[in-house]
Amino acid sequence: MIETMKKILTISILLSALTLTGCKDFLVQEPITSQSTDQLMSTYNGLNNAVAGAYSPLATNYWYGGLYFLLDADTRAGIAAWPLSSDFQSGRMQTGFTLNYNENSTNGPWTYAYYVIFAANSVIEQLEANSASLVSSIVTQQDLDNIKAESLTLRALGHFDLLRVYSRNDYPELGVPVITVPQESSDQPARNTIAEVYAQIEKDLTDAEALISPDYVRSGVADANATINIWTIRALLARVYLYDATFSGDASKYQLAADYATQVIESGKYTMWKADEYSTVWGNDVGGGEIIFETYQVQANSYDAYWVAPTHMTNPNGYADVCASPLILKAFEPGDVRGAQAGVRDKNEDGQMYCTDTDEKSGDYWPMKYPGKGLGNVTGTPDQNNCVIIRLSEMYLIRAEAMLNGASVAGATAMSDINTIRTNRNATAFTANPVLDDIVQEYMLEFCFEGQYWYTMARLVTAGKINYGITYTTDRTEAQRRGTAGIDTDDRFWALPISRTERDVNPNLEQTPGY
Repeated sequence: MIETMKKILTISILLSALTLTGCKDFLVQEPITSQSTDQLMSTYNGLNNAVAGAYSPLATNYWYGGLYFLLDADTRAGIAAWPLSSDFQSGRMQTGFTLNYNENSTNGPWTYAYYVIFAANSVIEQLEANSASLVSSIVTQQDLDNIKAESLTLRALGHFDLLRVYSRNDYPELGVPVITVPQESSDQPARNTIAEVYAQIEKDLTDAEALISPDYVRSGVADANATINIWTIRALLARVYLYDATFSGDASKYQLAADYATQVIESGKYTMWKADEYSTVWGNDVGGGEIIFETYQVQANSYDAYWVAPTHMTNPNGYADVCASPLILKAFEPGDVRGAQAGVRDKNEDGQMYCTDTDEKSGDYWPMKYPGKGLGNVTGTPDQNNCVIIRLSEMYLIRAEAMLNGASVAGATAMSDINTIRTNRNATAFTANPVLDDIVQEYMLEFCFEGQYWYTMARLVTAGKINYGITYTTDRTEAQRRGTAGIDTDDRFWALPISRTERDVNPNLEQTPGY
């Protein structure tokens, strides 16, 4: 599969770029299929469009556009539930609900993340080899540095997300293969250690931060927040350093996580959503306010998840496989806008975050973070909805956790940071210093149906920071479907297996423990 991916990589990525850029001088070039790879990658326009196209796979069902980083993660976390009524079950989410992961069901994240990594590597290689010849009276060195920074960041994000899906902190030797050059079809890399993967991710991101212009914004896209700028890089660094600190115990990494989160918080580029606007922000065509980085979902992008996107999977008028579990519905205190339940599904009803089906016959509530953004057909077929990757409230939780672990930030405390979120959600403010369990609970409340809670738990459980042991009093499968069961602290499902397809073509890939 890797060999096939390499052969089609450049042409496919550039074709994808057409849906994002609308660049006239690119569109009037000779047909892509009649150009060689060298021709496509030998000009600034070609490289720039290749980078634009490399964003497209982030929208796939197997990455941020649907299951693995959003809904599937929350089925494992007990936030999502299987609807009670068979009228609202298409059967498309059974693996997550029944915890039936095996080496035939987890290929998607691996495929698409490495696809983007290979694309980034191809651009980086060309830029490093040919920068001098690419600079002209129109193209500056800074122009080249900007697209190199984007490529480095996409490469870092791919490696980081692969690490989150397929690795666990208690098996430090089993990270994921670090790929920093265009691959040959005969290459069969083994898994790098987790420490080595973090070192490469951090190098890529800090290199990108140094290269990118502070005011760079990618042109020709519908949603600038769906592309990388200096604040995206710094927010990712805050997240990565926190994850690395949890793994390594390195106090300096906690401080770096806090410092980068502080830069984003104090940048003035992003604002916390207020309680009275919280329910209105989720169906916007272009993200604002808290949105630091998101996927811009549009059907014209061939990677768009569409029928299995969250708009369909969490909508009783769509496939309706994912509703809210009793766990999450009971977790919100009265008045917390994040848990507001407001009757039948109606995108325009004030304060609505969970809704029943139109006929109120299901007995369940569905989340409203993915109402659809374009057509206003709330009671008909759902359409696309952007998917959030990073937003401002996470920066406060990152900084709060870092401070609980010894980081210091002038004028801020863990209590003030968690209260910044809670007071903007009409939740009761803390009057005493929070502990780690409070931070984890806030991830569940703030990021339900965004996938963040699961990866936070996996990070902390497998590092021995929190105990998530569960005693099952009912059938495990049925309990998990309703969000009333969890995963044992030593369970294999904290990391997913590498697919049989990948291991067949690369016998050097050691399988994730337990599979």
